[in-house]
Amino acid sequence: MTAPGGPPVLVTGATGRIGRAVVDLLTDAGVPVRALVRRAEAADLPGTVEIVTGDLTVPDSLDPALHAVSTVFLVWTAPPRTAAAVVDRLAAEPRRVVYLSAPHRTPHPFFQQPNPMAARHAELERLIAATGLDATIVRPGMFASNALHWWSAAVRGDGVVRWPYGTAETAPVDDRDVAAVVARTLREDGHVGGDYVLTGPESLTQAEQVRLLGDTLGRRLTFEELPPDEFRRQSPVDARPAVDMLLAAWKATTGRPAYVTSTVADLLGRPARTFRQWAADHVAAFTGVPPPR
Repeated sequence: MTAPGGPPVLVTGATGRIGRAVVDLLTDAGVPVRALVRRAEAADLPGTVEIVTGDLTVPDSLDPALHAVSTVFLVWTAPPRTAAAVVDRLAAEPRRVVYLSAPHRTPHPFFQQPNPMAARHAELERLIAATGLDATIVRPGMFASNALHWWSAAVRGDGVVRWPYGTAETAPVDDRDVAAVVARTLREDGHVGGDYVLTGPESLTQAEQVRLLGDTLGRRLTFEELPPDEFRRQSPVDARPAVDMLLAAWKATTGRPAYVTSTVADLLGRPARTFRQWAADHVAAFTGVPPPR
């Protein structure tokens, strides 16, 4: 257990959607936190957090952040060319890392399609294992918050969600549950060697997710099947690799339930949040109006 007043936990990606939630959970638990950011003036983190500037693409810049830390939460969003040098630095100082990866080893067709990001995660895991670092791998599946990025414009518009593979099933996991698992593995002993695949508690088609979202918002939303080629044409050019990966994954999983684990409940001692719960807590993000009490 990381004790209050002990060595700090270094959080990379501290201003991202998972990293920021992890920072808040650790500080609430009294765990000293050091946050690695590229621009300190834009960090907007709690006053108790020690902010250190650094960049994963410049390994030398990490040395001040790594000094005297106990554990590192590693979120890798940089190009892979500096990964080996960064992992070597982790191995020289903290000796313990929790890495936010993906379920690319999971034997389900949704996770087995060609995916450049999965290849990057696999390489980081290989580098971490080769150093002998005490490691915990956290593997969230599809995030519930993707619904906000994908469908909020349609929700605010005519209420018609035009999207491919409506019958494809996923098990959306709440970002807050992912952050809670990460925070627990950072502040507790006993997670070295852990390999945790995190999903939501239920398998839902994409069309069902839209319907549940509409129910929560108190309005009728319509799912309209969009041909994959049309979806691809409507996507920004720089997003095409991710779009192709998603299309392949949705196609591969059509006709079978999503992969569902109980890992969130097992580690947190409470049920994982459902997609309906996530939607109810994010009504304002879709409408700008807080939900009724």
